[in-house]
Amino acid sequence: MIRLALIAVLTLGLAGCKEEAGQDLTPVDMSVETLGHYCQMNLLEHPGPKAQVHLEGQPGLPLFFSQVRDAIAYQRLPEQSLPILAIYVNDMGAAGATWEVPGKGNWIPAGDAFYVLGSSREGGMGAPETVPFASREAALAFAAAEGGTVMTLTEIPDDAVLAPVSLTPDQSEDDADFDARLRAIQ
Repeated sequence: MIRLALIAVLTLGLAGCKEEAGQDLTPVDMSVETLGHYCQMNLLEHPGPKAQVHLEGQPGLPLFFSQVRDAIAYQRLPEQSLPILAIYVNDMGAAGATWEVPGKGNWIPAGDAFYVLGSSREGGMGAPETVPFASREAALAFAAAEGGTVMTLTEIPDDAVLAPVSLTPDQSEDDADFDARLRAIQ
């Protein structure tokens, strides 16, 4: 009888140690309702690769980013409060991935990707893009065609994703024109 009671107590104790089922970290494909975390604009209307960040306690509701650069910046900002469980990026070397349509179902873990920095391509919000590829060879081929340097996620310097973006001459002229018009009404 004591033996049965001991087995029952041990069984109940082990049941209490059972791990809870983990949060589903499966990448989520974008739809017409998918909005960028920072810009709150429809991602399908913007060219270039995208990223999604899965946060603890937010199952099935990743944060989407209009540019991969922005997701990497988000990861490195001290202000973000929930633990990041996974980051996925579009594999721009996948079959069918183009700059206008970066793909569907071609999400790869950000930590496994090879990135091209400093290419001639701009991301969906007009800033320099960090272009992800599943293979180093595809990243090198892109860099040969579009310029840039191939790096892994850990090799990307903070200032490449956190530094302000310099304005193009056209933007500077628009800003100067806006400033002049603003001063004229004061």
